Amino acid sequence: MLYSDFNTIGKVKQAFGLTTVENVRFFPPIDPILPSDTLTAFLEESVPLATATGSEKARSELIISPILLEVRKILQRKISLFSGEEFSVDSAARLNGVCDFLISRSPELLEIEPPVVVILEASTADLKTGIGQCIAEMVAAQKFNEQKRNQISAIYGCISSGTQWRFLKLEGQTVTIDFTDYPLFPVEQILGFLVWMVEQN
Repeated sequence: MLYSDFNTIGKVKQAFGLTTVENVRFFPPIDPILPSDTLTAFLEESVPLATATGSEKARSELIISPILLEVRKILQRKISLFSGEEFSVDSAARLNGVCDFLISRSPELLEIEPPVVVILEASTADLKTGIGQCIAEMVAAQKFNEQKRNQISAIYGCISSGTQWRFLKLEGQTVTIDFTDYPLFPVEQILGFLVWMVEQN
């Protein structure tokens, strides 16, 4: 079974004994972070193109990836970012497959090292379709950190179409889902959220 097989919230809750807390904002007041001139100029060109084509691949490459690279730059390259990486953690628990994006607090670039702190799933315009898979990947990140003896209190997740972003948090067996679909612009808000998630614990 692959992460993509967890295509509903019910499936992932049943598989891993999770409970959900829905429609709760878990972000405290967070200061926005101004993007670099480079990111601003890039998004001016890339967002219209990505939204016109409509494909997940275009949105992933032209919107999401540059924003995550900006987060790494803001954090002085002390974190690592992996895109389309195999992240098979526990075959018996059916936690296998490829993650669209994951962020580790380790600066190592050649191999995923703990702690994995953020999982991000690219999605279609309907963000709800990616929630089950994102939660399964968050559970895998939690188990991965435990296996590597580098546990942290919370794993954060995000489902994004590029222009809309929805955020989740996994603590123990409880998943908190913020139903707010935050818009890409102002990108200062999204950068603030992502940096805050990486810096927690």
